[in-house]
Amino acid sequence: MSKRTSPILFLVLLMAVSGSAQGPVSLSLQQALELAARQSYQVQNSELEAEKARQRIKEVAAIGLPQINASGSLSNYLDVPTQVIPDFFGGPDLIKVQFGVPWSMSGGIQLDQLIFDGSYIVGLQAAKEARKISDEELERNIKLARMQAAKSYHAALAAEEGARLLGETLPVVERSLKESEALLANGFAEVTDVERLRIEVGSVRDQRQLFLRQAELARNYLRFVLGLAPGTPINLTDDLTALINDPAEMALAEEPFDQARHIDQRVADTYVRASTLQVRNARAAYMPNLRGFISHQQQWNARDFEPFGGPIPWFPATLWGLQVNVPLFSSGLRSSRLAQQRMGLGQAEVNQRLTRERLALEHAQRRSDVQGAQDLYANERERLEVARRIFERTGVKYAEGVASSFELTQEQTRYISAQQSYIQRVVDLVNARAELRMALDRY
Repeated sequence: MSKRTSPILFLVLLMAVSGSAQGPVSLSLQQALELAARQSYQVQNSELEAEKARQRIKEVAAIGLPQINASGSLSNYLDVPTQVIPDFFGGPDLIKVQFGVPWSMSGGIQLDQLIFDGSYIVGLQAAKEARKISDEELERNIKLARMQAAKSYHAALAAEEGARLLGETLPVVERSLKESEALLANGFAEVTDVERLRIEVGSVRDQRQLFLRQAELARNYLRFVLGLAPGTPINLTDDLTALINDPAEMALAEEPFDQARHIDQRVADTYVRASTLQVRNARAAYMPNLRGFISHQQQWNARDFEPFGGPIPWFPATLWGLQVNVPLFSSGLRSSRLAQQRMGLGQAEVNQRLTRERLALEHAQRRSDVQGAQDLYANERERLEVARRIFERTGVKYAEGVASSFELTQEQTRYISAQQSYIQRVVDLVNARAELRMALDRY
């Protein structure tokens, strides 16, 4: 169940979904799992989060690549500033002078390049780990969506099976009621006998309607998990008995558990690596950083606005340089950040150990649940068959006048109760298998 669907199968699924307005979407269990892996709302959000992480890597990488900026300006003095200076020739009067011209224009381009920054190197590695976390979270949500689709698919089939069984029982009970009413009319039966059977018929009808409502609720949830529009008709093509008796499903409890490859363990391990990089990044804040730059500018000034082709040319100015920043004292800011990151690493390591132990316990519990559910299912299936045979024999005896109406209603009640218990055991089994498959990381 963990394999992704082929492109052809995916196109078929898309065609089925696009045509849901005209007809039902026919899905096997495998197709439902693959559709959930692509269209679940939770998966869609995780895909966007993973894409954000990929863009974050590009953002961080761009910090260490050349940065080029261009600038330009145009200014015009409506009134050129005037200053007063002493007469250089010794006269008593002051001389008014204007330093500048009305028109000024400039344009330039500057290249900046990060040469060394310890935080940049570590930050790029941390961004890659963050992307890996997002990809793993996406994988985990895909598996979760598949498990939810499997549970709702099985629940719908189980509820429909319960309705089918009661649908087969209902005509038998109704026939017994008609026969009792005929006997009552001829004086061969008591009113109490008829009332018992009438109550039993109503109970069977109510239970059947309950199963039908449960089936519809399961289908509604399946639509939600698959990302389908509410009310989209869904035709479930797999048979419940075939799914239960699938050899791969029956052997699930015997599959070995590879904890290191489990998605939860991989996520916990990745968080430890990411937290380690955060500590290294906090340490790198104590290191100096070095940047280089080169700038070229053209400047034009004149009385009249003739920047191109006029008598006054453009004058160039080119500059390059280095800039170093050495952190000396931060009043404990950097040390506090480093301490926090170390604590975060400690938390990640605790969570790593916790996840390891939790997965081992969870696998053991889910495996035990499946084994117990399989035994209970087999026993309940046998009890259902026994209850059916007893009910049928009692019905024959009642028709022959050998058995009383009380005995008939009693066996009917037992048979219906056995049907309900059987459906519950079916649900318990398929849910236990789904949980075990999730614990084994097989979705």
